[in-house]
Amino acid sequence: MRLLKSSIHPSLESVDQSSFLRLAARGIILKGEDILMLYTQRYDDYTLPGGGIDEGEDQVDGLIRELTEETGARNIRNVEAFGLYEEFRPWYREDFDIMQMKSYCYTCEIDEQLGETSLEDYEVKNGMKPVWINIHEAIEHNIETIKNSEKKGMSIERETFLLCLIRDELLGVSS
Repeated sequence: MRLLKSSIHPSLESVDQSSFLRLAARGIILKGEDILMLYTQRYDDYTLPGGGIDEGEDQVDGLIRELTEETGARNIRNVEAFGLYEEFRPWYREDFDIMQMKSYCYTCEIDEQLGETSLEDYEVKNGMKPVWINIHEAIEHNIETIKNSEKKGMSIERETFLLCLIRDELLGVSS
């Protein structure tokens, strides 16, 4: 899978510290210029649906599981590799200083009607919900959050980069 970007969080002086690897799969689901996203109230941002791949789980199986849990997506099909976003972030728990995250991004199609979600407790507490939004609005919203919000999460830079790349490459429209 092609490397889209490798990003080092600005607070890290070096990536030569104790680290662990987290693998994730993220879904790109378009309907015209609308894209299926997760809106998170706590961080006031839009992110691609997806999440951690369980140990021993295939990337595509992890993607399908995460899309089903987070968005209620049904009949996930025509899954195609889009690219890998790699990032190094500070880790604030014992044992490690850095988390290296590899997000494998895939385009896919789903049935138009979403089913029930089965969000994890922290996702519910953070006010996470699946939404269809115009990709240009999502990009603009995230850019404003980056500029103006003190509560923004660490993933917003990744998500905004990916949204711009999706807009440019898959929709053939730039800003």
